[in-house]
Amino acid sequence: MRVLVTGHEGYIGAVMVPFLLGRGIEVTGLDSGLFQGCDFGPGPDPVPCIRRDLRDVRLEDLEGLDAVIHLAAISNDPLGNLNPACTYEINHRASTRLAELARRAGVERFLYSSSCSVYGAASPDEILTEEATFSPITPYAESKVRVEADLLELADDHFSPVFLRNATVYGPSPRLRGDLVVNNLVGWAHTTGRILLKSDGTPWRPLVHVEDVARAFLAALLAERSAVHAQAFNVGRGDENYRIMELAEMTRDAIPDSRIEVAEGAGPDPRCYRVSFEKIQRELPAYRPARCVPEGITELLEAFRRQGLEQTDLEGSRYVRVMRIEKLIEQGRLDGDLRWRTEAPA
Repeated sequence: MRVLVTGHEGYIGAVMVPFLLGRGIEVTGLDSGLFQGCDFGPGPDPVPCIRRDLRDVRLEDLEGLDAVIHLAAISNDPLGNLNPACTYEINHRASTRLAELARRAGVERFLYSSSCSVYGAASPDEILTEEATFSPITPYAESKVRVEADLLELADDHFSPVFLRNATVYGPSPRLRGDLVVNNLVGWAHTTGRILLKSDGTPWRPLVHVEDVARAFLAALLAERSAVHAQAFNVGRGDENYRIMELAEMTRDAIPDSRIEVAEGAGPDPRCYRVSFEKIQRELPAYRPARCVPEGITELLEAFRRQGLEQTDLEGSRYVRVMRIEKLIEQGRLDGDLRWRTEAPA
């Protein structure tokens, strides 16, 4: 099987590629190189790479492939808010164009990395299934909703899109993100002894370990077409819906000399939702999530100690996506539309 993974050098991609290679899948990556050099320990596993902006993908990039795993995106709410028009250009229009080209090239399966953030502001009393009403409240989440709608229009007997709505991801990666909630809480507790909450801690979030995301995509890739065609799957596990305060308390328990602090003026975050993962566990029995948040906190802490993580790493551009992009723009290496002014990294 020949598979193209977009964003293969990113946080999820750097973990997913070894999972695919381990199953004998032939992987080619496509990445613009925005986060090259932002390594956490050894860098991502090298695979053949198309060094290209998602907006510039060519038909010939996709010919001869069996599947596309589309991870590349402006990857979180703060970065999406930096330039909403650019977010829609990349996350929505370029993603739809990629799928259109893939269909023309004869690619049969298109796995789209969506997000549980499409549910946005929801009642904490509800456990949301894949049939729940969308309520996106950021450009990032809205772009995911738009792409899902476009891909449904493209689905036919020869082109099979699948929507994998990831819960909030955590865990170590060769391309660590320090701006994800569990990673952030553990990082700050380890480096400063402070577990700083920017909300009042009441919002709910579904969580999923980055390795379990890779397991879900692999299961969807190898599943029978009838099990996944034009369907959405929430990616996570049923016992991993937590309030933010619960995550902070688990972090404090793992690092006893740390303390929880709530930022002055912090209120409830409107992004609040709990999610059901019954469908993916029922329809994709090969998907067996193996990790949980308490274990992930311990794993992160060990990795941070091993790599010598410091407070400056969490305050700088190395592991915080929006700060990385702002730095590249400030240096004149990127323009305001996130295109390289200088030559992209090799």
